[in-house]
Amino acid sequence: MSNSRLVYSTDVGRVKEEKPEQATIGDGNVRVRPEKKGRGGKTVTVISGLPLAGNDLKAFAKKLKKRAGGGGSVKDGNIELQGDHVDVMVDVLKKEGYDAKRSGG
Repeated sequence: MSNSRLVYSTDVGRVKEEKPEQATIGDGNVRVRPEKKGRGGKTVTVISGLPLAGNDLKAFAKKLKKRAGGGGSVKDGNIELQGDHVDVMVDVLKKEGYDAKRSGG
């Protein structure tokens, strides 16, 4: 008589199917705008339309965060920087060769 009950096994189980990351590549019209809505009154600079995806976009965001001297993130193909850095980012993007324009407030 066996009192063995299988508690855990690595032989079977759910296998999560890896899907390639779908990155939204911008349309080439680079827009830089400030946003406050839904952020507790704090201003965030949003850069959209960059023709970059995946790790290239993250690396470029890191460079822009360093230039702005603050934090930020990449969400839905947009770069969000903490603080109001719209004018500075437009200048930086133009020097990088992008046709950046200020939009919004």
